[in-house]
Amino acid sequence: MSGMKQSWRWYGPEDPVSLSDIKQAGVSDIVSALHHLPNGIIWSIEEILKRKKSIEDAGLIWSVVESVPVHEDVKKRTGDYRQFIENYKTTIKNLSACQINILCYNFMPVVDWTRTDLKKVMADGSLGLSFDKLAYTAFDVFLLERKGAEDDYSSSEISNAKTYIDQLSQEEKSLLVSNMIAGLPGAEESYTVEKFKKRLEEYDSISSDDLKDNLVKFLKEIVPVAEENQAKMCIHPDDPPFSLFGLPRVVSTAEDIRSLFSAVPSYFNGLTFCTGSFAARRDNNLEQMFVEFAPRIHFVHLRNIRLHEGGFFESDHLSGSVDMAAIMNELINEMTRRKNENLQDSSIPVRPDHGHQMLDDLAKSTNPGYSAIGRLRGLAELRGLELGILHRNKLS
Repeated sequence: MSGMKQSWRWYGPEDPVSLSDIKQAGVSDIVSALHHLPNGIIWSIEEILKRKKSIEDAGLIWSVVESVPVHEDVKKRTGDYRQFIENYKTTIKNLSACQINILCYNFMPVVDWTRTDLKKVMADGSLGLSFDKLAYTAFDVFLLERKGAEDDYSSSEISNAKTYIDQLSQEEKSLLVSNMIAGLPGAEESYTVEKFKKRLEEYDSISSDDLKDNLVKFLKEIVPVAEENQAKMCIHPDDPPFSLFGLPRVVSTAEDIRSLFSAVPSYFNGLTFCTGSFAARRDNNLEQMFVEFAPRIHFVHLRNIRLHEGGFFESDHLSGSVDMAAIMNELINEMTRRKNENLQDSSIPVRPDHGHQMLDDLAKSTNPGYSAIGRLRGLAELRGLELGILHRNKLS
C-alpha cells in the first residue's frame, strides 16, 4: 500500500500552533517558509538551516516550502525583475543544498487569497472563512473605490451593494476592510487601503495574456535551475480562481494548467493541487483535472468548500462541493502508480488545508484558517478516508 505523506503548515516561531502541538497531531512533515524575509531577497543557506534545525529538533521533517514568494516586479516584468529572478534561482539552489526539494509558489498579482468573512458562524457553532460576492462588490465599489470598478458589475449588482453597505455600521465596514486586506501578503508586507489601490493601478496596463506570458518567461528561466537541482516547482492555483479587483488570473482552470505545462514541459514545472481553490469555479471538474495532471502534481492541499449562489464558504473536509472520496481515490491511484514504477516520489505530501476555528481555539488568536483543532479534525477525517479506500482496494 502507498500512503500520502501527512504534512502540516507551520508559519515559523511566531505561529500560535507550536511544533510540539504539530508533533502531537501525528504528521511527519512540515510545510514552512521564511516569512520574516522580505520578498525577492535570497534565502541564505544559514537562514534555511536555522529553520530546518528547529523543525528537526522537534522530530519533524521540513520537506515542502510554502511559499517562495515571487516579487511583484517579476509578475509585471518591471523594475528590478531581472535581479529578483536571479535571487530566486539562488534560493532554489540553496534550498536544494539543504535537501528541501518541493517549492510551492503562486503567481497571483497583489493578492494571495481573498475572503469577505474570516469568522463565518457555521451550523455547529465553529467559525470558518467565506467569500460573498455581494460583500466583495460593496467593498470594491464603495470602500476601496477602485477606479473603473463600476464597469465590472451590472447596475443591479451595484444597487444591491449600495443597499448592503448602507446597512453596515462603521465598525462593520472597518471589519470588512480588515477581512479583505487579510488575504494580502501580510506576512511579508504591510498594506493599507491606499497602498492596495496603488498596487492595483500598477496592473492597469497588464492583460491576462501579458501576465501569462510573464509567468512562462519566468518559468523558462527558473525551471532549468530547478532541473539541475532536482527541485520540484509546484504552482498554487488562484484563490479564488476568477478575476478580482480587475486583476488578471492565469492559474484558474484546466486549460490554464494545460497551457502552462505545454509551454514549459519539464517534470519540474509542476502543480500544487488545491481542491478548495479549484472548486470555487463551477466549470472545474476536479476529478478529471487530477487524473490529467497527476504525473506533475508534487503537493496537495485538501480543503472543501460549499458553493452557493452568492459565493462559497469553507466547509468540513468531507462535506462540501468537492467529492473528497473521489479525489482521495485518484490520489491513491497516482501514488500506487509511482510506487509500481519505482519512482522516488511515490508518497505525495498532503496537508489538511484550513480548518474551522472550534472548541478551545475559539478563545485563541489564530491565523485565518490555520487554527490547530479544526485542521486536526480535517486530518483525522482524511486519514480515515485514505485508510478506508486502501482497505477496500486491498480486498477487491
